Amino acid sequence: MIERILTVGGLTLLSRVTGFVRDIILAAILGAGPMADAFFVALRLPNHFRAIFAEGAFNAAFVPAYARIREQGGAERAGIFADRVFTLLLASQIVLLAVALVFTPQVIGILAPGFSSDPGRFTLAVELTRITFPYLLLITLVTLYGGILNALHRFAAAAAAPVLLNLSIIVVLLLAWLFPTAGHAAAWGVLISGILQALLVGGDTWRAGALAMLRRPTLDADVRSFFRALGPATVGSGGVQLALFADTIIASFLPTGAISALYYADRINQLPIGVIGIAAGTVVLPEMARRIAAGDETGAAHAQSRALEFALFLSIPCVAAFFTIPDLIMRALFMHGAFTAADAVAAGNTLMAYAFGLLPFVMIRSTVATFFARGDTATPVKAALIAAAVNIAFKVILMGPLAQVGLALATSIGAWINLALVMWFAQRAKLDRLDRRLRESALKLALAGVALGAALWLCRAPLSNFADGLHRFRELSVLAMLGVVGLGVYGAVVLAFFGQSWIAAFRARSRI
Repeated sequence: MIERILTVGGLTLLSRVTGFVRDIILAAILGAGPMADAFFVALRLPNHFRAIFAEGAFNAAFVPAYARIREQGGAERAGIFADRVFTLLLASQIVLLAVALVFTPQVIGILAPGFSSDPGRFTLAVELTRITFPYLLLITLVTLYGGILNALHRFAAAAAAPVLLNLSIIVVLLLAWLFPTAGHAAAWGVLISGILQALLVGGDTWRAGALAMLRRPTLDADVRSFFRALGPATVGSGGVQLALFADTIIASFLPTGAISALYYADRINQLPIGVIGIAAGTVVLPEMARRIAAGDETGAAHAQSRALEFALFLSIPCVAAFFTIPDLIMRALFMHGAFTAADAVAAGNTLMAYAFGLLPFVMIRSTVATFFARGDTATPVKAALIAAAVNIAFKVILMGPLAQVGLALATSIGAWINLALVMWFAQRAKLDRLDRRLRESALKLALAGVALGAALWLCRAPLSNFADGLHRFRELSVLAMLGVVGLGVYGAVVLAFFGQSWIAAFRARSRI
């Protein structure tokens, strides 16, 4: 299982690296001004709906159902189930797309009401959203095919698909002179990437002999069971996305650049969430569903504990770095062209606030798997909705004194509430079978993270002085040197606490 996590994580890392290149180009060309704000709103809108109807709710309901049906009823029955879900999903997305294209100005007026006082930014946001919104239909198909592949333990194509989004935007931005504005170019890059991703993941599903096709939708027992799970999952995903909608709505009233600061900080924060947290959750969900369907409750609990342990091992260094050197990270990666030093400071402060909630964000996908693998999507919804309400309340409270930093901090507070409630619900249902080894490892890894943070803080000034003569590449060089120091310190402390046998145990588990 660890090997599969590394496969997904490695491809996700490639996606994030190309994403950083994309964002560096976006920062240099769009900066953090009105055009960037309009594009990021246009990008967020289909992404919000994708997270509600596709990746979040759909995967939570579909992957365990498909894995269970295939385990208990065979490939033919699973294929019929996938065909019927595909037909219903495609029809719903076509209707949603038609409505969104007709009522785009009204939607932007609701989601970014602060844009109404700036006609140019409002008009541009409407134009760009009409270009990007069809991406939702395409990426929904990608999610369906990706769910089938994940249930078949084929993770590579779905994990690699986001790379095409980044490459597409990069290529089109380099041809921005062919479009009315650079914002229009970036928006078309998003749409083109959706076509490419659908071809990639759909092609791999076809090669696996499991490509879903149009079939008359019949509400048989399998489909009804899927929708019973999808309903609560959609509500839960909607609650989380409502909190993110609140970010966009509130930030639209803040000074120009607030939305962009949130975007760039979130991009850095999403690196460990995607590479580690989502990768672990993606792999552990079908693994637990398969083991539970086969009656192996002990194996399912062990798989969850090892996924969480591995996620903590990889994510704690990121927390330490985001707390101690967030401004340096932003300057080194994005301070080029139209992205100024002031923009880097704003985004760095926002990243520090996001770092407070990084661990629960990384852990939540593997934690809720204990419910999703059993077909219970309702229980995590309770936690998600309560956390979303707390999140939004803190956004309103903190937006005044802290601007976009307050929005990020509220998101982190909501993440901790969500994780704590899910763990409490699992304990109450006697599904909390996380082992003693995980608890002991978490404490040791936390101490290793503290040592890493101290090393970064102590070494930053000397290394900055050492790199004074590098001029243009000074910040990037300091960040690279601190990365080497941090890796050495963290690795040494982990080895001192755990010994080589701990790493060897992960290697052994990777072959399971």
